[in-house]
Amino acid sequence: MTVILAMAAIAPLTFTACAGGGAAPASNGDVKTLTILDSYNNDPDKGILQASIDECAAKVGVTVERTTVPGKDRMQTVLQRSSSKTLPDVLMLDNPEVKDVAATGALSPLGDYKVDMTAFAGNSLDAVTQDGQVYGLPLPADTLGLFYNADVLSAAGVAPPKTWDELKAAAAKLTKGDQYGLAFSAAATYEGAWQFLPFMWTNGGDETKLDSPEVKGALQLYVDLVQSGSVSKSVINWTQADVKDQFLAGKAAMMVNGPWQIPALAKVPGVKWDTVQIPVNKPGQTPTAPLGGMVWTIPRTGDKAKQAKAAEFVACTGTEDSQMALGKARNTVPTQNDLHEKYVSEVPTMAAFTKQVEDARSRTGKLGKDWPEAATTIYTAVQLALTGGASVEDAFSKAAAR
Repeated sequence: MTVILAMAAIAPLTFTACAGGGAAPASNGDVKTLTILDSYNNDPDKGILQASIDECAAKVGVTVERTTVPGKDRMQTVLQRSSSKTLPDVLMLDNPEVKDVAATGALSPLGDYKVDMTAFAGNSLDAVTQDGQVYGLPLPADTLGLFYNADVLSAAGVAPPKTWDELKAAAAKLTKGDQYGLAFSAAATYEGAWQFLPFMWTNGGDETKLDSPEVKGALQLYVDLVQSGSVSKSVINWTQADVKDQFLAGKAAMMVNGPWQIPALAKVPGVKWDTVQIPVNKPGQTPTAPLGGMVWTIPRTGDKAKQAKAAEFVACTGTEDSQMALGKARNTVPTQNDLHEKYVSEVPTMAAFTKQVEDARSRTGKLGKDWPEAATTIYTAVQLALTGGASVEDAFSKAAAR
């Protein structure tokens, strides 16, 4: 999961459309090369994505010149290349960035090339739709779930929790010695906001009204877990990678985390883990977590032939073969619902995450470019409440005032 958001979180985006008002650059009618920019710059993901790129490049008859940058540098690189009119033919963005970039006119809507998006789940399209136009094709997605140490829970006679009351009771019973019952990230970062969203949304809370009883109820759960000693006070500083390390070290019996941690878990065979969906406050609620994942987009480079060929490449990444192969290789969920049954049969460890993805929500679905401001308010309120800087009742209003 990538939680780096568009530069709108810092300053307004300014893109230069390469097509401008002049004539489009000439193109050799039969396009043979496409340039691609993505942020899978470390193995194994870099190599896994390369295999997917190579397969689609071969199918559409092009060679690919690929450039990778770290995720934290992605948007700055995009801004610089837009300014110099050197945007790639195919651009990877994190799904919360798509609306912001599309609103500047820097991307081509996929409908212009008749890319068929009917198989894709509505929630995965929410993040890539701006003013009624779809601007990106989602790669297999990720989200959050609850991991638990199966041996530890079994020895303690604890069932995987399904409700908040069960979660608090389980976490309390599993806390002993230097082992906490539960770990999560409550850092003053977008990761901290991302991890709070499942509890906020599942309880009926909404980013458009952060002072609601439903949002405050989710924050009270956090406070109860930390104040009871079932969760370490250090969660205010932990990244999701830190949470994973605590779980693998036997310092936490359960953790909130995502399937991108599975490769690291697989390297420690002594830890037998399983997953369930995020617990709900009350029976009947739907566990609702944020939808994470990357997206292929087509920048407006001004070269119509290359844009059309780029659309062929992007469409290829949405085929069943491509989505299944990438999903299985990276522990991510194909973004077409009709593939989920087949996917779970082949990757049973992803069953809970697959169900969670089906009900997941786009972070920018309601607020668009204003989401980063809400995310900042969320993680600031969590920090205030967990450090004693504000009561649960006042935390969001104080955070918003900052």
